[in-house]
Amino acid sequence: MLFIGEISALVAAFLWSNSSIVFTAAAIRIGSIQLNIDRMLLAAFYLIIVILIFQIDISLSFSQFFLLAVSGIIGLIIGDTAIFKSFAEIGPRFTMLFYSLNPAIAALFSWIILDEKLSRNGIIGMFITIVGIAIVALAKKDNGSKFSINSKGVFYGIMSAVGQGVGLVFAKMAYSYGNLHSLTATVVRISSSVIVMLIISLIIKRYNNPIKLYRNDVKSFKLVALGSVIGPFLGITLSFVALEHTSVGIAATLMSTTPIMLIPLSKYYYKENIHISSIVGTVIAVLGIALLFLV
Repeated sequence: MLFIGEISALVAAFLWSNSSIVFTAAAIRIGSIQLNIDRMLLAAFYLIIVILIFQIDISLSFSQFFLLAVSGIIGLIIGDTAIFKSFAEIGPRFTMLFYSLNPAIAALFSWIILDEKLSRNGIIGMFITIVGIAIVALAKKDNGSKFSINSKGVFYGIMSAVGQGVGLVFAKMAYSYGNLHSLTATVVRISSSVIVMLIISLIIKRYNNPIKLYRNDVKSFKLVALGSVIGPFLGITLSFVALEHTSVGIAATLMSTTPIMLIPLSKYYYKENIHISSIVGTVIAVLGIALLFLV
């Protein structure tokens, strides 16, 4: 079908934008660690059902499993726990803007670890993205907004980008050891991460019994379940459809429009009075990402 890849990429970005809003509400209610574990459990369950229904090949080597597990620990445990903490601190709009640094970070670490070429236009794209983010960070406060930028939220936002960017490099290394279905890779990343994170959180007593928790807080369960469906499940699935039907550069660029989509969503959900400089800075940052991907 004509433009199915481009449409899938835009829908994926829209779903991720909405899941950011939903996960922000959940993170405030139950905390980032509880949220990260529970949404990974649900996402893994959804993806396993898809794999079983469509009989997707799940074969992989030990090296691939190890690299994907490391990728998950860095990207999903460190990166995603940081992003949920950032959601609670500075909200989804600012968080996803800092999170948009992850393609540049992935490109930088691919150059360091994998010796991949880093083009001049790619470097310019990184610089433009950073300039756009700086404009938003230094902009006049959006009066009446529920969230505002603070140092703690910025730290977690950047950490989420670093975790995701470095995690993607290790995931990419797994593909160098042979063919691997993307959904299989995703399930391995999620499953290995949730096991490690669950063990650690139980040891440090930072994870509550989900049955007891959600029995007394049904709204939080609805938020986690909804966010897991529209983000990690449908968002990931549509991103693979996009990559299959259009170029990586176009798909990645369209999917990186999430920070722009969050501007009207944040205004609608949180009644934010968004300053024009925030809009300009966000658009500049996304243009930088586009330049990085389309080189």
